[in-house]
Amino acid sequence: MNKKELVDSMAEAADISRAAAEKALNSALDGISNALAKGDKVTLVGFGTFSAVKRAARQTKNPRTQQPIEIPAKTAAKFKAGSKLSEAVNAA
Repeated sequence: MNKKELVDSMAEAADISRAAAEKALNSALDGISNALAKGDKVTLVGFGTFSAVKRAARQTKNPRTQQPIEIPAKTAAKFKAGSKLSEAVNAA
C-alpha cells in the first residue's frame, strides 16, 4: 500500500473527502517527525512506539577495496510494534 492508497482508505473509512484525509495524514506524519526530531517518543497505544536512537560513529571496510571507511554518528528513527499490531499481522 502506498500513500495514495492509504489516503483513499482513510477517506472511505472516515467518510471524509480525500483532501481532508490527506491533510490529516500529512499532519500526523509531520507531528511524528517533529517529535522525533526533538528526541521525544511517540506512542500510539496498541499500534506501536516511534523513537529516535543515536548511533555512534564507527569504522568499517569497503567490501570492494578493503579500504577503511568512517561512518559518521547519526540519529535514526526506530519503530517497535505494539501488541494489537503484532496480533493483526500474525493473524493474517
